[in-house]
Amino acid sequence: MLLDHTTQGVFAIAVTPFTPEGAVDYASVDSMTNFYLRGGVTGLTILGIMGEAPKLDPAEALAISNQVVRRSKIPISVGVSPPGFAG
Repeated sequence: MLLDHTTQGVFAIAVTPFTPEGAVDYASVDSMTNFYLRGGVTGLTILGIMGEAPKLDPAEALAISNQVVRRSKIPISVGVSPPGFAG
């Protein structure tokens, strides 16, 4: 599926789950992905700039992206914009 004028359906904007200690909760990434897939979304948007993504280091962002993409057969839109010019 191309993300162009023919794209249709619902692309959920997914949260990034964390443990109470502040680490990425990778088990909950699977649960969250399953929840959206069961709900029938057309695609997922992960690691958006307005959410938790800027708090992740590059390895964490890549790990989450790989985990969601491997679990899904729907289009995934992954945020890659840093919150400032340093990135």
